[in-house]
Amino acid sequence: MKAAQAGWLFVTPALLAIAVFFVLPVAAALAMSLTDFDIYALADLRNLRFVGLDNYRRLLSTPLFWQALGNTMFFVLVGVPLSIGVSLAAALLLHSPLARFKGFYRTALFAPVVTTLVAVAVVWRYLLHTRYGLLNHALGSLGIAPVDWLGDPLWAMPAIVLLSVWKNFGYNMIILLAGLQAVPKDLYEAAALEGAGAWQQLRHITLPALAPLLLMVSILTMAGHFQLFAEPYVMTQGGPAQRTVTVLYFMYDEGFKWWSLGSASAVAFVLFVFMFGFTLLQLQVARRQAGPA
Repeated sequence: MKAAQAGWLFVTPALLAIAVFFVLPVAAALAMSLTDFDIYALADLRNLRFVGLDNYRRLLSTPLFWQALGNTMFFVLVGVPLSIGVSLAAALLLHSPLARFKGFYRTALFAPVVTTLVAVAVVWRYLLHTRYGLLNHALGSLGIAPVDWLGDPLWAMPAIVLLSVWKNFGYNMIILLAGLQAVPKDLYEAAALEGAGAWQQLRHITLPALAPLLLMVSILTMAGHFQLFAEPYVMTQGGPAQRTVTVLYFMYDEGFKWWSLGSASAVAFVLFVFMFGFTLLQLQVARRQAGPA
């Protein structure tokens, strides 16, 4: 058997799995987005009609979709930098030679990632409670009036961002911590001999060494915030005044509340276009910062 044939033999099972579990569902969803697939079509496929781009036109003329998109952009533009900043700070603290009980803190900070969102929601609803919440109690000790975190349209979105960052930053922290441990110590020793301080070492050694990982975690975190659904669904049900309705939440309502599966598929592809565009933008920025090869 030739080497090329052997190679195809080895990759064929993986390619078949990708075709069955990724390409085929995506193609089916794209085809569905061009139809009026609804609960009547579920009962009888003869009720299915091809509508072309009508689902997309109707979607782009729906005010709630634009509000959901604006809410999602807020979560992305605020939540992603905050999440990466907290992850990097936690990784640097845990990597510091001065840190003690590193194993305990790694486990404690990673625990929210593997904790079910329902349990997390119970705790955070107590923390954010207007009358009995610990957060308002702390603000009261500073003379600040209580905040209706989940009932005030002004504060509901920042409250969801805080929950999302707290829930997920441990995942990025572990990745960045692994990257920090791979940076040669010789570089820091040489920099210290040259008189470089902690900030200069961070700027000229640590951050450049972590650049590929930071790009990866920024793309993953951005994708996660574009697909934010469970947090607003559990905490606020999209309220108050639909200020926490995200694009994925809107898609869920279209598909499983109103059974308009064709329209929900169109929402999914519009969301994909935004995510793809932002990913390309991040890659372009990263290439410019890296400079010519």
